[in-house]
Amino acid sequence: MPTYYYTAIDSSGKQKTGTIEAASENVATSQIKEQRLFVTSISTSKGGGKTTKKTAKKKGTGFFSLTPPEGTKKKPFVIGKVVNAKGLTIFTRQLATLIQAGLPLLRSLEVLGRQEKNPAFKYVIEQLSENVRSGNTFSDGLAQHPKIFDRLYVNMIRAGEAGGVLDVVLNRLSRFMEKSLAIKNKIKSAMVYPIIVLFVAFAILTGLLIFVVPQFEEIFEDMLDGAELPALTQWVLNTSDFVKNNFLLTLGIFVAAFIAFKIVKKTEMGGRVLDLMLLHVPPVGDLFKKAAIARFTRTFGTLLSSGVPILQCLIITRQTIGNAILQDAIDKVHDRVKEGDSVAAPLEQTKVFPTMVTSMIDVGEETGELPEMLNRIADTYDEEVDNAVAALTSVIEPIMIVILAVIVGIIVIALFLPIIRIIEELS
Repeated sequence: MPTYYYTAIDSSGKQKTGTIEAASENVATSQIKEQRLFVTSISTSKGGGKTTKKTAKKKGTGFFSLTPPEGTKKKPFVIGKVVNAKGLTIFTRQLATLIQAGLPLLRSLEVLGRQEKNPAFKYVIEQLSENVRSGNTFSDGLAQHPKIFDRLYVNMIRAGEAGGVLDVVLNRLSRFMEKSLAIKNKIKSAMVYPIIVLFVAFAILTGLLIFVVPQFEEIFEDMLDGAELPALTQWVLNTSDFVKNNFLLTLGIFVAAFIAFKIVKKTEMGGRVLDLMLLHVPPVGDLFKKAAIARFTRTFGTLLSSGVPILQCLIITRQTIGNAILQDAIDKVHDRVKEGDSVAAPLEQTKVFPTMVTSMIDVGEETGELPEMLNRIADTYDEEVDNAVAALTSVIEPIMIVILAVIVGIIVIALFLPIIRIIEELS
């Protein structure tokens, strides 16, 4: 009975070599498949060049061809992000589904790469497939694209590979990304209405100052014959003249203010002040704080349940929390845990997280169910975010309407004060 030397890939993407005795090559391949391995090459000589039929298929043919699918081989030029959060979430969910269905990692990547419509992300998936095909781990390939796959993503995959539970980790990661995306969309939807109202208010104010107020100014000059106008009216007329005669300059001031805000936000001190305001300034502070706590607990819990060491979990969570104030708190917790302390005690001493959160974490540590407890806290705060979004929307609507009414009302009053004087003189 001949001896066959083979090279295969397991479900986690690692390359393995070995020998097997079988009556024929087909029998040997079937026996290797029963070990949940995917054969990439097999021959009767060690290091031989005979490959399996599947690896010898013509490029682009066959649903499960190991040859990279036809498509983008040259790296496409990309402006902005290669893939957005929604696209990455869909990719993770599809990959988790394929692997749970029993498909090897390499085959799953090729299927996803073949159906991907985004050429830039298609190129990335092809690079991941090539990396796995060459014998490297999936997490190593992900780490080569840090702008797409953050440290949380890479470390969770690495933990899943180490524990042989890649399908379970991918499923957890996809659920985590779906919930995080849902929270972001809820916050964005809460901000849409005030932004639209501010834009409308700006457009109305600009139209009044450029087109309406100058008409009244001509009337006042004709009928009041140079008489002194009320202070409010004169201020509105002066503002109208400036905006009308220096429209580009006025627009430039707003653009410069926006750019300055972005620059200040990127500085350490400016970013810290803005993060502090987001957590405490009403009415948005409550919403952002609850969203940040939900993200912290879900990230921390997902990493722990995937087998990532607790100190590394804290480091990764700090980098993904997105708020300088909470990052400082996590740094203090990390240092205390490193010295042998628990998580709950230093977390409570930071005075950033609510007592309910620290108490539940304390219970989770005592019962040995910290990951489950963290995910329960995250679910609770997801609901709190829903309620906060609804409350914020109901509060912002009347506030924005009142602000718009006050602005327009000031202009109307300023224009009618001289008209009242004209009526009194005529009577």
